[in-house]
Amino acid sequence: MPALFVRICLLFPFCFVVVLQSGLKEDGELAAAEQQKARPNILVILADDMGYGDVQAYNSKSKIPTPHLNKLAEQGMRFTDAHTPSAVCTPTRYGLLTGRYCWRTRLKKGVLDGYGEPLIEPEQATIAEFLQRAGYVTGIAGKWHLGLGFAKNGNEFDFSKPVSDGPHTHGFDESFVIPASLDFPPYVYVQNGVLTEFPSMIQPARKFPAFMRKGELSPDLLPVDVLDDFVDQASRFIRRQAEAKQPFFLYLPLSAPHKPVLPHDRFRGTTELGPYGDFVAQVDSTVGEVLAALEESGQADDTLVVYTSDNGSFMYRYETDRKDHVDDESIQGYRPEHHTANANWRGTKADVWEAGHRVPFLVRWPGKVTAGGVCETTICLTDLFATAADVVELELPENAAQDSFSILPLLKGEQEFERAPVINHSAAGMFAIRDGKWKLVLGNGSGGRQAPKGKPFAKPYALFDLEADPSETTNVIDEHPEIAADLEERCLAIRDSGRSR
Repeated sequence: MPALFVRICLLFPFCFVVVLQSGLKEDGELAAAEQQKARPNILVILADDMGYGDVQAYNSKSKIPTPHLNKLAEQGMRFTDAHTPSAVCTPTRYGLLTGRYCWRTRLKKGVLDGYGEPLIEPEQATIAEFLQRAGYVTGIAGKWHLGLGFAKNGNEFDFSKPVSDGPHTHGFDESFVIPASLDFPPYVYVQNGVLTEFPSMIQPARKFPAFMRKGELSPDLLPVDVLDDFVDQASRFIRRQAEAKQPFFLYLPLSAPHKPVLPHDRFRGTTELGPYGDFVAQVDSTVGEVLAALEESGQADDTLVVYTSDNGSFMYRYETDRKDHVDDESIQGYRPEHHTANANWRGTKADVWEAGHRVPFLVRWPGKVTAGGVCETTICLTDLFATAADVVELELPENAAQDSFSILPLLKGEQEFERAPVINHSAAGMFAIRDGKWKLVLGNGSGGRQAPKGKPFAKPYALFDLEADPSETTNVIDEHPEIAADLEERCLAIRDSGRSR
């Protein structure tokens, strides 16, 4: 310390205190900034209706090329027993963002349409809000499907006004979304709560595979270009954060391969498995482009990447010699010799059977997650919230993430992991509970699209030993009534308690 400065401090000791406090403040701010930057970026990519068997890393017999997802599996950890909380769109998206089962809300079955009233309660925290408070810059590009609160003028929607709800009111600093699935009007982009262009056109109804409902359409939304538009927005967000002192959370909920099955011209005919196969290939390419933006911006090594799907594929599996999607692209299903979109799992999207909610789940985190790892532990997409909290080393609020359990121990390769049994839910409100190898369906059918559909809580219930019978072919409830009774009691207890965490 210079001699002159020492003499000044002896004469005016308050100066030294001020200087010292200033130095401590600067050091504290620097330490906080360094701690913040040490936290990883988090990128969550959620495909729409991509089945377990659509990814070659999960289905070696698949003829659909998925090189980018295969590479992601090689570089990270592949979960083989990951589940969505619901077998359809809206409730799974609610569960992922809030860490809470959607059947605890007013939505007990089905999904919202494009004009649906906002579903996330004002007091219910989202993963984006939590990370925002932890110093993260938060962004979303993709399909929202949780209600936007379109303004009304009498009985008519007023598209000239901002929406009252959406990502911008639930913790996202930047947002660029479509209201719902790309088969629901209005077909518009909403950026930070405002429509990017007035929907002055009408989209005519179309049949499968390019299935769309008739409704309002903005000139700047071309259905075939939507995936590319999401990539562009996500890539821009990633590049903007490259020089930032804050980590980022980016949620990329894609609109594909959900209907309308509209692969871009550059992918048409590339798979010999019809438009659906081409569309899956485009989803893989979309993931590759976003990961390339991450790599090119120099942030790949500092980013935790999660890839998964909101439910299983809507494509049926035909066991007979009937025509399929390869023979006629208007047919919504495959024979096994061509493709098994949901692998060997029973049923399809919307069902409480495994095909409805067992999905691909890949995690890459350089230096933290062992490359090429495989995890067979049962997890749920609601677990992402608690995992994020564990990653940033912050406690979860008592009234948040009520059904979320951190999978960080699994990512670290640790053997000990505890969570409550996973509750699965079908499109029609059928419950199932999964604990270890046992699965109990609290109803007498699929609760979705596969026959018999059955009804929730109608007997006989079905108990399956998924270890011995992964395709759910044999109901063993008569052989193990005590196990079924215990699982039923636990399922109802979790349902009625308001939380499972």
